[in-house]
Parts: sequence; structure tokens; C-alpha cells
Amino acid sequence: MRDATLWRALVGCENTVIEGVDFEQELQQVTIRVRPVARQRGRCGRCQRPSPGYDAGRGRRHWRALDLGTIRCQLQGDAPRVRCREHGVVVAHLPWARHGARASRAFEDQVAWLATQTSKIAVTELMRIAWRTVGAVITRVWAEVEGRVDLLSGLTRIGIDEVSYRRGHLYLMVVIDHDTGRLVWAGKGQTKATLQSFFDALGPERSAQITHVTADSAGYIADVVGTNCPAVIQAADPFHVVKWANDALGEVRLTAWREARAAVRANPPRRGRPVKDAPPHLESQRLRLLTRSRYALWKNPENLTSSQSAQLKWIAQTDPRLWRGYQLKEGLRAIFKLPHHEAPEALNAWITSAQRCRIPQFAALAKTVQAQRGPILLAIEHGLSNGRTEAVNLRIRLRTRMAYGFRDPHALIAILMLTLGGHRPRLPGR
Repeated sequence: MRDATLWRALVGCENTVIEGVDFEQELQQVTIRVRPVARQRGRCGRCQRPSPGYDAGRGRRHWRALDLGTIRCQLQGDAPRVRCREHGVVVAHLPWARHGARASRAFEDQVAWLATQTSKIAVTELMRIAWRTVGAVITRVWAEVEGRVDLLSGLTRIGIDEVSYRRGHLYLMVVIDHDTGRLVWAGKGQTKATLQSFFDALGPERSAQITHVTADSAGYIADVVGTNCPAVIQAADPFHVVKWANDALGEVRLTAWREARAAVRANPPRRGRPVKDAPPHLESQRLRLLTRSRYALWKNPENLTSSQSAQLKWIAQTDPRLWRGYQLKEGLRAIFKLPHHEAPEALNAWITSAQRCRIPQFAALAKTVQAQRGPILLAIEHGLSNGRTEAVNLRIRLRTRMAYGFRDPHALIAILMLTLGGHRPRLPGR
């Protein structure tokens, strides 16, 4: 095997001529001098069309390459500029690196694979780069994948949701394919313009093929979906509907807890060790049990532990208002398990019961459920749920923590799409 062929295989460069190799012993670094093969010269760096030369650019440049064992490696070559009819004056296409990159294509592919598979520290320490550099790399890798594949083809049933990615009410709008569970689109913001950009990318013909959409009760989502897909079935998400009931129940529990705390302050327990055979301090006991009952009230009955079941029995005996709220929450959740022909009557009965319960939080919830009655019944009839969307959101939040430090949210979107979009990067040479 010729030396040039070996070096080209080691650094993962195709359509490249190896002019020479230098080893700097003091820096423990190998510099490989390269140039494109004749048929790859004089092409636009963006569209790769043959273009006339413009100038020599900034002279000789360097690109990081994959390490050779424990030794750093870099490529050195010219980066002339050409005049493209479409993109103007740009740096010529270089087969060993992406346009605008300061590292080789193989180096960036390995960084992108590590970013989707390992921790932040592992990526930065192994590849000897800063985390901000990782954000720029995965943005370029995803831009190349996005130009090669069409993630929006064949969409018929989608879920739309918002997920926070940073403090200060900064959100991403995400779209999930119900049939495959893939993340197919993500954009910055939670506005009509953000969601409209998704439908603009989808186009009117493919927007007309959308048959079902699930989302929360945000009015702007319904407006944008209705404008772009007039015949679509917009269903309420059962997850969010039950979450409304859980939030209302949490407020009822909080009210009871505050009343118990006020009673303890009005009648504080005696300090020091209690006297033998002294009766328990009922106010303190009630406050302690209400504090611990949060998860017992929120969990599904089939998932309760023995101690949580005992807590619910105690609530049923001592706090009728909180117990009534728990029954209403479970009643609303049970409606989504009914056959669709039984659901309308059951939902009407639940709304009537919530309106007459004399619990302000559930009376307000009854108004919300009444306003969303149609979408709720459509979700039951068609078996739609944002369950897959929420599962993807959980993984999005995990990746959001990992992506902390990216200045640009597009870098976060890139790592989300590479991880959850079904097109994970591959290791070079695999």
C-alpha cells in the first residue's frame, strides 16, 4: 500500500491528494498537506457547481482531523475563492471539510455521533474541543442531513406541543409524527408565526393530507391549524386534560394544607418530648399527612403503594372536600377509557357534577372542559393522545440539559433532530 493511500485512509479524506506529511515532535502534532483532486477543483462550496476562480482567498489554512492515537493531527491546504452564479463569491469546495468548517468531515461526524450518544464532558475531553464548538459542528451536520432527507413526507397524524428550553419563558415548538413517534420539526418560539413556518415548510398540498392533530387547548394552535388544514380533526390531548384536573386537585390540597398550618400556629404543640400516654396533637398530625399525600392524590389508583392507599383512606374520612376533588379527578380520567358512544353522556354527567361540587377550582375546570367538549370527544372517538409527544418531550428536556451552554437555539434544535428525528449520525468509516 502506498503511503499516500494509507494517510488518506487514516484521516478519512476522499478525492484528496496527499502532498506531504510533517511531524512536529515538540508539539506532538502531525500536519498533512492536502489538495483536491483535479475534478473537485473550482467548485462552489455551497452547491458544488463548477465556477470560475476569483482569488486565492486567505492563503494556506488548517483543519482539525481525527487524532492519530495520542497525537493531534491537522490538514493544511489552500482555500481559494470562486464566483458562483447563485451564491456569489464563496470559498471553493474542499472535499475533506464541510463549507465554513474548521475541521475535517470525519472529525465532525465523530463529534456529532458522540454528542448524540455520550455526555458533554466525554465529547469535549475526547475530541479536545470546547462545547460551543460542538454546537457549531452539529448544526452543520444536521444542515447536511436536512438537505438530503425529507422528514415531512407522508405526515397524516401529528402532535403539536411546546417545551421550555431555558428560563425566561423561552420555548421550542415541536411536531411529532403519531405513526412513527419521530420528531419531525422543531422551531424557536410559541407564536402563530413559529407554527406557521412549519406549515410553510410542509406546503399546501401536504398540509391537506393531514387528517388528525392533537395539541393542548392553546387557541393560537387551533387557529393556525384551522387556517392551513380546514378539514383536519383537531382533538384535545387527554394528557393535558387530566393534567388540568391534577392541577385543580393540587390547589384544593394546598388550600387544605394552609388551613392545617394555620390551625397548628393557632394551637402549637407542646415543646420537648411528649408526656407518656399523651394524646396526639391532631393539628400537627393532619398537617404532616397532608404534606405527604401529594403523590397519593396524583397517582393512578392501580399504581398506589400500600402506604399511599392508607393516606387516601384517611383523606376520605377526614377531608370530604379534598376527597371529592380526588373523585372528580379520577372520574375525568376514567372517561377517556370508555367506548366513544358512552363518552358524551359520561362527560356531560361529569361537567354537571363538577359544577355542583362547590369547589371553586373544579367549578372553573368544568367551564374549561365544557369549552373543550368537542375536541375531548374527538380524542376519545379516534383514540388520539399526545402520549408519544410527551414521551419525546421528556427526552427533549434531557437533551436540553445536556445542551446547556449553546448560545444559539438552532444548535439545540440540531442535536434534537439528530437524536430524535430518526437520522442519527454514524461514526466515520462505519
